[in-house]
Amino acid sequence: MRAAVRTSHGSWLVDLETEELLEADEEPVVAEPVNVSLPRVVATAASGSTVVAVVDRRPPLAVSHDAGRTWREAGGGLPKGTAVAIDAENPDRILYAARNRLYLSEDGGRFWRALAPELPAIETVMFI
Repeated sequence: MRAAVRTSHGSWLVDLETEELLEADEEPVVAEPVNVSLPRVVATAASGSTVVAVVDRRPPLAVSHDAGRTWREAGGGLPKGTAVAIDAENPDRILYAARNRLYLSEDGGRFWRALAPELPAIETVMFI
């Protein structure tokens, strides 16, 4: 599984299993943001009925499993975020971008692990 990451200094591919950083041949095409009725939204992503919003507060994530009708806070301990992506094949797999580091959850946002690569200022992320 790989992620495409657009930064202030170009685009990269990150192998999410080996955490290897590869140079991307082209700019990633990022999905349209999802419109949610939450305050201070920075970025959003959706897959099926799962919606994740990066918000400018602590904790930095709001997760909904019913298309935005109800929300739960997530990401306690994560730094301020810039982007988020949900794996279309497995909506429990979420990629969260802070200023220059990626975090991966494989359980719907309950637990997170920081990925090794440190990148320039991250603008967008997506699973590929």
